[in-house]
Order: sequence, then C-alpha cells, then structure tokens
Amino acid sequence: MSRVTIAPEQDRLNAQIAFAIEIDKLKRVIRRNNLMDDSRRENDAEHSWYVALLAMVLGEHAPPGTDIQRVVAMLLVHDLVEIDAGDTFIYDPVAVAAQEAAEKAAADRIFAMLPAPQGQELRALWDEFEERATPEAVFAKALDRFAPILANHHNEGGTWRLHAVTASQVMQKVKIIEEGSPSLGAYARELVELSVTRGHLAP
Repeated sequence: MSRVTIAPEQDRLNAQIAFAIEIDKLKRVIRRNNLMDDSRRENDAEHSWYVALLAMVLGEHAPPGTDIQRVVAMLLVHDLVEIDAGDTFIYDPVAVAAQEAAEKAAADRIFAMLPAPQGQELRALWDEFEERATPEAVFAKALDRFAPILANHHNEGGTWRLHAVTASQVMQKVKIIEEGSPSLGAYARELVELSVTRGHLAP
C-alpha cells in the first residue's frame, strides 16, 4: 500500500527543499581571500565548511566547557546572510558600517523560509554568533578571523598585499581571536609578525 503524504507534511518538506535550493547560492558568493595555494579566490560555502571543520580540529583550544557541536552549527550558518548581503571586506570601514543592517535584513528573509521552529533555531544560532555573548559564539568568531590570517600568511600576503593592509589593522582582528582562544591568538600574532618580517605584510 502506497504511503499518502498529508498536506502539512508536504508543506513542511516543500519549505525545507526551497531553503536547500536557496542556500546553494552561497557557493556563488566569492570572498576576498584566495585559497592557500593562491590559485583562486574561495567562496563562502568553502569558507563555512572550513571553519566548521577547524572547530572540530581545534576545539581543544576553546575555553573549557565550550559546546563544540554548537560552534560547528553556528559556523555552518554564520555566512548564509551573504547570499543577499554579499561578502564584506573587513578592512573597508564604509562597507563594515553598512554590514549590520544588510545582513539582518538577509537573516529575516532567509531563515524565515524554513518552517517554524526550525527556522527560528537556525536564526538563533546566527544571532548568537553576531552578538558574541556566549563562549561558543566568541570561539566561533575567533575561528572566523583566524582562517583568513592563516590563508594570507600561506599565500605570501594575498589579500593583505592586494589591498595594502597593514599589520596594525590585522592585529585588531587578532584581538578577536585572543578573546576566543589565547593559544590561537598567540599563534596568529606570530604569523602576523612573521609575515611582516618576510615582507608579505606592511608594518
């Protein structure tokens, strides 16, 4: 006997599939950073996957008691808003000033595509990441800032050289890493200093 799907279940599935189709667009959002081999720029989906995996690999560097699975979930959704808002270059003060309103509007639209409470749960993860009021959010933001520093160090300055970013500007981002993980912050600080020494980052 064939199974008959009742209308509410079908509506829920249709909403979930619509969301699945929508978030595929994250693969089209191109970030400023190049891959570590400098062959091309990375996209947002690659970045989200990478930092989520970093959370699993580097979780021991989080404050004791941090829920790493929540950090992973947060990092997987944190850039979905860039489907609408685009990637913001963190060293561009004009773009950063407009970022909050654009991303909030995107969050309102994208997460509302899912049935409640599922959409509300993902939206709560995004809000938590943005507010940085929990140990999980602080560590997630630290990894989000750590990844570009790691990439730029390994591709001889990459975005830093292209946009004439200075070490003092990068060190402001290192402070965010240090807040989430002193050990990763110290490592990032060493990378910045080494990049300056090698001539890949302006003092």
